[in-house]
Amino acid sequence: MGEIKRILIVDDEPTILLSLSYCLKTEGVEVITSSRIEAAEEALSRYFFDLVIADIRMSGMYGVEGLELLSYVKKVSPKTEVIIMTAYGSDEIRAEASRRGAIHYYDKPVNIEHLLSKVRELGIPVAGHVSAG
Repeated sequence: MGEIKRILIVDDEPTILLSLSYCLKTEGVEVITSSRIEAAEEALSRYFFDLVIADIRMSGMYGVEGLELLSYVKKVSPKTEVIIMTAYGSDEIRAEASRRGAIHYYDKPVNIEHLLSKVRELGIPVAGHVSAG
């Protein structure tokens, strides 16, 4: 078997962490979740991740912690790809995420089928356990 692929999911909503983790976890893919930026940064210092999927707003109305995390990821692990998602998007945030190196930007609710397709394009063999409802 080839090397294990790692995905880090960062979101302050437990249901998002649980559902994305379920959809992305498969043989050969390790999924780690974090509900806090600090824990995400600690995980990034311990492991190489092939992909980080991060929410932009983690603490309150005006937070853009996900953009800061995106910059941090690209600084400490330039080969790690980053997908950003948010329920509070704007053209400015989309442009800033792209400028900082995000490969894709999703408005919530995320289209899971499209996300799985994007992840597969990165060479991460997710099966995609999508359930109705």
